[in-house]
Order: sequence, then structure tokens, then C-alpha cells
Amino acid sequence: MMCRVDEDREPDGEPNVAATDAVFTSLLEDSAEELYEQAPCGYLSTLMDGTIAKINATLLGWLGLERSAVVGRMRFTDLLTVGGKLYHETHFAPMLRMKGEINGIALDIKAAGKQRMPVLVTSKVKTSTGGEPLLIRTTVFDARDRRAYEVELLRGRQAAEEARREAEEARRQAEADRERLQEALAVLQQNLLPTALPTIPGLEAASYYHTASPDLLGGDFYDLFPIDAGRWAFFLGDVCGKGPQAAAVTSLTRYTLRAAAMHDPEPVNVLTTLNTVLHERYSNGDPRYCTAIFGILHAGRDRVDVRLASGGHPSALIQRADGTADYLHTPGGMLIGVLPRVRFTPAHTELRPGDTLLLYTDGLTEARIGPDRALYGEDALRAFTTAQPAAGPQALITALTGLLAGFGDGLDDDTALLALGVPAPLTTPLRARAT
Repeated sequence: MMCRVDEDREPDGEPNVAATDAVFTSLLEDSAEELYEQAPCGYLSTLMDGTIAKINATLLGWLGLERSAVVGRMRFTDLLTVGGKLYHETHFAPMLRMKGEINGIALDIKAAGKQRMPVLVTSKVKTSTGGEPLLIRTTVFDARDRRAYEVELLRGRQAAEEARREAEEARRQAEADRERLQEALAVLQQNLLPTALPTIPGLEAASYYHTASPDLLGGDFYDLFPIDAGRWAFFLGDVCGKGPQAAAVTSLTRYTLRAAAMHDPEPVNVLTTLNTVLHERYSNGDPRYCTAIFGILHAGRDRVDVRLASGGHPSALIQRADGTADYLHTPGGMLIGVLPRVRFTPAHTELRPGDTLLLYTDGLTEARIGPDRALYGEDALRAFTTAQPAAGPQALITALTGLLAGFGDGLDDDTALLALGVPAPLTTPLRARAT
């Protein structure tokens, strides 16, 4: 088996000194003229007016011209495109005259076949010993690969910019769609609540609804409406889940409660009717349920009689005129719509002047507070209510609204508030009585 020995190395792997010397000798035999003519870039020398006095074969080859047609007959600007000529006259030549040299200027020359050829031009003025300009020496480098890279880079930037614009437009469209959706949901949510609470002689009412997310329909609801002369019905509750399905259950629940109250306003019977309707409607494949408090107000001369029943809902809280506050417990109340037969426990109380009955959904008591994200809880709500002056339903709702706002992102569920109370008698100032 024959082995080829590298001509530039000895058999032992050391460099072949004789071969290296031969290479250097052949390079030294290159004449200056040959190096000028066959250089990998274009060379030309011009008079100060731009007339070409000398040009190498490399540049002539790019131009596709004969030497006889160029030397002494053409100026440097004749080799340039129209745009190149304009730039040469307005920028290139003035800078060259002022500084004596200019480097790496991108221009286009008229190459063979009437093609535009991008080049980088460097020029330097040769002066006499006295400092007088004699001629201009110019080097021309082929910039086609660089221009292709720049074009590709520009194309990439344009594509990236277009993608950015499209993404921005998609984001703006998504925001606009979300705003329209939120507006539609807000209108639908409002339709599930009374536009305004009615005015009841001898009674004050106030309400508030907090929406946890503008993108989701909540299931909290409340209402206050007349039954007959002297009697008013009220309810407040919470449907499980969120979104359109929860809204459908809320609508059905409100309609059923109002209709049942007109037929038989006894609170236990009303909730029993609601349980039957929800269980029959949602027991097959898509169980739905809710919690609710339903009650009847019967106004007397100096008090309001309250009879109510609860189906799995947090107990109502009563703020008394004497500054105390406590829950009106309704033990044994079951979720509404889960079972075909349920038992609801009635409760009874009286509201005297200065007393306020507060109904709320569990978004309030299940808010997360503090660094350990603990539940706010019923004890804290009772303590907060006790600390508030007994100034009536609207004052209590205003205080609770501020409390809810203070929870921040700890309040992650919709919350409905309904307060009903008997106004305290106005105290006549002593000065007015003396008058």
C-alpha cells in the first residue's frame, strides 16, 4: 500500500523548508504592475477634475469596458449610476476636497450588461511636497455580497416589523372585542338585578353589587318588590358557577321567586317551590343549585315585622339601634335544587327605628385578607358592623363598600349586599325646641 507524502512536509512531519522557500520566491516574482492589474479590487487614478488617468483590469472587467474607451475619455462620475452621481456631487466630492480622503462610501457603478453593481469606494488625494493636490487615487471594492446581505437583513427587519404590526393590530382587536364583550356582559348583569330599589313608606333600602371579573357573569342576585298593601317581599342569593349558564339559572331563580311570592308568600313555601323548579330543570346531566334567603316585610306603626327562610345561605345580620349587631340564625337550611325534597327553617324578627337588616353573599365573608390570606369570616363582619354607627341601611352599605374595596385582589368572587331598615326618628335640636 503506497502512502502520499505531503510535498510541504518532510517524511517525519516537519515543514519542508525548500518547498516553502520556492513558494515565497514565486510570490516575489510578481511584478507591481501585475499586482495592480489583477488585484481583487478595482483601482483607478483621476485628475482633480475626475478625468480617469489610470484604471486596472479588475475594474475594467466589472465595467465591461476597454481601457482605450476609459482612460482620458471618461470621468469617475461617468462610471456611476444617476443616484451615485448625485451623491458624489453633493457629498462625496465636497468631503474629499475638505478632508483629503474619504473611506467606505457605498455607491453603485454601471457594470457590464447595464447592471447596477454595489461597491464601496475609498478615495485619497495625492499632493505635492508643497501641499498642492495632484490627483485622486480611488479603490473600489465589490459590495454585491454585502448588499445582498443588507437586503436580506432589511427584508427580515421588514418582516419582523410587519409581524409586530400584525401582532399589535391583533392585540388592539382583542382589546376592542374584550371591551365589547364586557359591555354586553355588564348590560346582561344589570338585567339580572333591579334597576333601582322601590321606595317603601316607613322603610329604607340600599344595595350594592361588586363584580369580581368584568369578563364573567356572576350568579349573585337580589330583589325587593311589593306583594300587596303593606307587605313587601325581598330575596338575595347566589347561584353556583359563573358565565352564561349561571346567568340562565339566575334568571330562572328570580322569575320563580317573584312568581311563587305572588301565589303564596310564605317564605318556606316560596323556597320549596324554587327547589322543585330547579331540581326538575337541572337534575339530568347538568346539576345546578343556589343558596337564597327569602323574606316578607310587614310594616306596622312603629316597627316592621320580618319573616324569612334560608336555603343554605349565610345568616342575615341585624344591626340594632343600640349599637349591637348579631346574626339571625336559620339552622337546617339546605341547598336549593340539589334534592327533590328539602326542609327549610323559618325565622322571625322585628325591626324597630334605627335597626338595619343586612343580607350578603359569601364573596364578602370568604374574602382573603392579610399576608396569610385568611378568610375574612362572619366574626369579623359582625365586629365591623358593630363598630359602625347605627345610621341606617345606606350608611351601612357605604361602609361595607369601602371594606370591599380594601380587600383588593383578596376579593375574588362577586358580592351582593342588600340592607333594609327602619329610619330612626329625627332628633330635634334643643335650640330649635326652645324656639
